[in-house]
Amino acid sequence: MQPQEPVPAKLLCGVLYSDRDKVNQAYEMLESRWGSLDWRSKEFPFDITDYYVKEMGSPIYRIFLSFRELINPREIVQIKLECNKIEDVLAANGQRRVNLDPGYMDYDKVVLASAKYAGHKIYLDDGIYADVTLMYRKGKYHPTMWSFPDFRSDCYQGIFMYIRTLYKKQLRNVSINS
Repeated sequence: MQPQEPVPAKLLCGVLYSDRDKVNQAYEMLESRWGSLDWRSKEFPFDITDYYVKEMGSPIYRIFLSFRELINPREIVQIKLECNKIEDVLAANGQRRVNLDPGYMDYDKVVLASAKYAGHKIYLDDGIYADVTLMYRKGKYHPTMWSFPDFRSDCYQGIFMYIRTLYKKQLRNVSINS
């Protein structure tokens, strides 16, 4: 069988932040690079761990974004590298105030890009790994055994189901217009 191009994926981004002005700047910077958002989640307190408090301060919040334009999954490496640059630009005294975790959704999974090695992550390129975080099965997203604790709870289920609905509509339009 010959290799084939992947189905376009839905670009999304998990955002942790402790500074509202900085996160608003991050939205502008993200949209200037990858186009308009088609959805932004409500804000969730991020209090499941204190891992980021020393660097970011507190309180810390999490939101999720999804982008209107679909991507080729291979683009996630450059997107993660660009997000790291945005974090650096928005840092205060070398400390991040915004943490951007880009990823993508396809029919079967949510993949986050990571610059950190772990045994379950798959190396892509330029120091970036793919971290399969959620798997879609039987009408719902299921965390992998290595998913972050907040992803293991059901609190984001509605978010990813809604983004999946947007994604499926987009794919229907892509195949109609192709």
